[in-house]
Amino acid sequence: MSYWCSTVVIDGVAEPSVRIEFGSDGRITAIQRAAAPADEDVRLGTVVPGMGNAHSHAFHRVLRGRTHSDGGDFWRWRESMYRAASVLDPTRYLALARAVFAEMLVSGWTAVGEFHYVHHQPDGTPWAEPHAMELAISRAAAEVGIRLVLLDTLYLAGGIGQQLAPDQRAFGDGTTAAWLDRWHSLRETIGDRTTLGAAIHSVRAVPPEDIRLAVLGLPDDVPLHVHVSEQPRENRDSLAAYGRTPVGVLADAGALSPRTSLVHATHLTAEDRAIVAESGATVVFCPTTEADLGDGIGPARALADAGTPIALGSDQNAVIDPFLEMRGLEAGERLASGSRGRFDPARLLAAASTTGYASLGLGDHRLAVGDPCDLVEVAATSLRTVGSRPAQLPMTATASDVERVIVGGRLAADRGRLVPAEGITFGRRPENLLLAALTELFSPEGGSVDDR
Repeated sequence: MSYWCSTVVIDGVAEPSVRIEFGSDGRITAIQRAAAPADEDVRLGTVVPGMGNAHSHAFHRVLRGRTHSDGGDFWRWRESMYRAASVLDPTRYLALARAVFAEMLVSGWTAVGEFHYVHHQPDGTPWAEPHAMELAISRAAAEVGIRLVLLDTLYLAGGIGQQLAPDQRAFGDGTTAAWLDRWHSLRETIGDRTTLGAAIHSVRAVPPEDIRLAVLGLPDDVPLHVHVSEQPRENRDSLAAYGRTPVGVLADAGALSPRTSLVHATHLTAEDRAIVAESGATVVFCPTTEADLGDGIGPARALADAGTPIALGSDQNAVIDPFLEMRGLEAGERLASGSRGRFDPARLLAAASTTGYASLGLGDHRLAVGDPCDLVEVAATSLRTVGSRPAQLPMTATASDVERVIVGGRLAADRGRLVPAEGITFGRRPENLLLAALTELFSPEGGSVDDR
């Protein structure tokens, strides 16, 4: 089983005439350079590695195009997000997550880390079926064909020293011990098609002693993600309560290590950056969300210079386009510094692919023998990309230029349409899946996401 590619970008270098062979387990068994195409090859054009979306909240997608006339800031936007969470149930979330994951897949994301905290009914009562919401998300990803790392999230408080508000009760398990019990039960239930990771929502939502208990109660090999310093107010509240920034609190609680990914990290001090670099943790930037919510421009270049790995995510899914996340990272750096080339195209592509996969615990992903055969074919002669050097496509392509998407050696998407696995009968067009899911969520019978 093999793909012959006219050009493949490997480690930032465009290689011509490459055959990629893979085995029944979906992993690469051989890479032949300067190879002539064979009759049995599936022929592709210009190919880049599949990309790993290291931070997603799928249900936030319902707010796209619905919060831009309100003004305000992150905290006002958050109120709309809570309303969106309140109308979800397992059936609606299955439909919505399936549609959002489909949009991701046809856009070039071949893996996703779903930072999931809508665990229970709106009043905090568990669903009748154990793990109903988590299993709905897992099923959605499996049906679409995208790799899923479900980052099941600990969420205990409505803010530092505050109880969960009524619109946050669905997120909480009451205690860290109860969350750990549910997490371990979920691990036994979820099956092989989903990788179960873990998340601590934030220092705002989990007190330091509970962070420590969570870390001690999880297996050492499980990826652990945390929101950190997205807003200045989070830093101020943490300093007032604990005398430490959020990064300092996490460090004191033993939560920083190479398996940790810190999401946003927009407002870090120099001391924070040094602590993160020493720990070996990854930082996940979500440039389109950080711009949309007015978070600010994070210190990506300074972190990278200190040796911190940088990954990318779509977060609230106001935009689902790995190329725009790559360019957003570089654009923010250019705006902040006044200079170009802060991250060259090779490093941007590595952030979206290699480091994204590593952040999710999916191993190295450089298109080498033993790596998953996850590939994205990009149109090199579209209106946007014609004339681009293949290695510089991260600076010119968009999701509209994604042609075929391969996950584990299987063709999963073809020019904007899904290629469902055997036995899957839902439609192939993500926009139709989204329309159906959103129509249900915005209808009066569906509970209505908002009243605007």
